[in-house]
Amino acid sequence: MKEWKMLAVGNSFTQDSLYYLHDLAKAGDIELKAVNLYIGGCSLERHWNNVESDAKEYMYEENGESTERYVSINEMLVEDDWDYIITQQASHDSGIKETYFPYLEQLVEHFKSNVPNAECLLQKTWAYEQDSNHEEFPRYHCNQQQMYNQLSECYEEAAKRMGLRLIPSGDVIQSVRKKKPFRYELGEKSLCRDGFHMDMIYGRYLLSAVIYSFLFEKDIRENTFFPECAEREGIEVIKQCVYKMLNP
Repeated sequence: MKEWKMLAVGNSFTQDSLYYLHDLAKAGDIELKAVNLYIGGCSLERHWNNVESDAKEYMYEENGESTERYVSINEMLVEDDWDYIITQQASHDSGIKETYFPYLEQLVEHFKSNVPNAECLLQKTWAYEQDSNHEEFPRYHCNQQQMYNQLSECYEEAAKRMGLRLIPSGDVIQSVRKKKPFRYELGEKSLCRDGFHMDMIYGRYLLSAVIYSFLFEKDIRENTFFPECAEREGIEVIKQCVYKMLNP
C-alpha cells in the first residue's frame, strides 16, 4: 500500500488542521505521513524570509505530535518524497491582499523547483469568533463576516493566480457555525477555543475531515474514527456539512 506524504509549511492554524488527519486516514485505510512545520502566527512573508536565510526555526510535528526537533524549510523539502505541500497565510493577514505577493509566488516556485512531483495547495483559513479578543481583529472591524468575506476574496484570487487548488476549510467552518449545536450567537458551542484557534475536539476534527475528504476523495460520513470525549450530534453535523460542501 502506498504511503502518502504531506508537508505543511504553516503555523498554529495548520497545527489545528492536521491534528486528527492521521487518525482519519488510518480509519479510511490510507497510510499517511503528515508533517507540519510550526511557527506560531507565521506569515507567508516570514516563510519566504526563512527560506532565504535557511532558518531552523520550525518545530517538526508529525501526525499531530510535536517534537523537540527544529528544522528549516529547505532541509525538509528534500528529506522525503512529498506528495503534497500545503501552505496558508497567517490568520491576521488572511484578508489583506498585499500580504500575499510576492511571497506566495516565491514560495510555490521554490517548492516546485525542489519537489517537482508534489502538488502544492493553499488552505483557506477561517474568520475569528464573533467576540474574539485577538489583537488583530480590529483590522476587520471586529466583524466575523467581514473577515470571512475579505479572506475569501484574497485566497480565491491567490489560488487562481497561482493555479493552485484551494482547500475550503474556512468555508466549511462558516457553514457549520450556522448549524445546531454550533450556533454560538444562540449560546451553543463555539468552534473556537479562544476566539481564533479551533476547538480542541470539534474544530480540529472538522479541519482534518475537510483535508481528508478533499485530498483523498473519500466520503467522510463512512469514516469510523471518532474523537475521544466528542458528542455524536456534533460530529455527525460536521460530517454532513463537510460532505455537502465538497460534493455540491
